[in-house]
Amino acid sequence: MTDSAAGETGKTRRRRRSREETEADLLAAARTLLERDGVLAGVNLREIAAEAGVNHGQIYQYFGTRQALLRAAAADLVQRQTEDRDGHWEQPFAERRLAMFRHRLDEPELVKLEALLALDRDDDFSPLPRLPRTLQSLDRDRADGSLPEDADAVAAHVMTAAAQMGYVIFREAYARDTGIPLDELDERAAQAFARMLAGLATPSSPQTAQAHPPRSRGTRSVDRPGRSG
Repeated sequence: MTDSAAGETGKTRRRRRSREETEADLLAAARTLLERDGVLAGVNLREIAAEAGVNHGQIYQYFGTRQALLRAAAADLVQRQTEDRDGHWEQPFAERRLAMFRHRLDEPELVKLEALLALDRDDDFSPLPRLPRTLQSLDRDRADGSLPEDADAVAAHVMTAAAQMGYVIFREAYARDTGIPLDELDERAAQAFARMLAGLATPSSPQTAQAHPPRSRGTRSVDRPGRSG
């Protein structure tokens, strides 16, 4: 055996990863760094490449831009969140939104990713990844009484989503300022959110309905199709 042959057999060759495996490693690295460093630290592409063990140029080869990588990471998290949630879309409005609140507590890095994309003014980013399916559920909610007939269901969905995301982003700071342990604050916030949902699901009185008529009775008055959680 020659010296060169011996040298080859003495080395551990790294298995060449497929494109799918490399993309998955990059997405995982982006999530890890965001969770570790926080939104305001930003996401450095060279650090992501180092974390994933790939060449820096492969990020541009596979994703094109930093924002595209983060969008893909957010979409990946949403997909992983919803894969095992059988029956989610069939739940009544209040139960569905409360379940989503708890899911967001379990995946705070997803909320941070979405916040970073929104702050970066990424025109291709949409915080509503499943809007057509959501609209179907909202139509059913109004038909079966889970929401009042005169409810602005789209606005109710958007505002509850905003409340969920805002709490998840600020929850650690809220816990620090109030002196309430984070786990306790999460549970108290969930209870308060449930009461908010119950209020949205309660039909308004005739006097209130006359004073504040809904702007649109339909759930499909959305200008630009998007996606929803």
